[in-house]
Amino acid sequence: MEAVGLIETVGSSSAIIIADKMLKTAAVSYECWHTKCGGHVTVFLSGDVSAVKAAVEAVKEQPMGVEIVAAAVISNPSEETIRLIKESKK
Repeated sequence: MEAVGLIETVGSSSAIIIADKMLKTAAVSYECWHTKCGGHVTVFLSGDVSAVKAAVEAVKEQPMGVEIVAAAVISNPSEETIRLIKESKK
């Protein structure tokens, strides 16, 4: 993984809208999503750095009526970060 992008939102329907927008914006791959208490959902995607940045920025600029709690792009993620994402896929 060259880069990992993540967007945290509230609600699984919002997470689906966000994932759809990011996948349509750039050549990125959906990795997984992780839910937390209170209905928060974090969507993870991967790809090259420029594609991941474009996908995350597209959602931040036009949130489509969903609440964006947090967003980040991690370039050159550590092996531990990659392991955590892979474990979340199970």
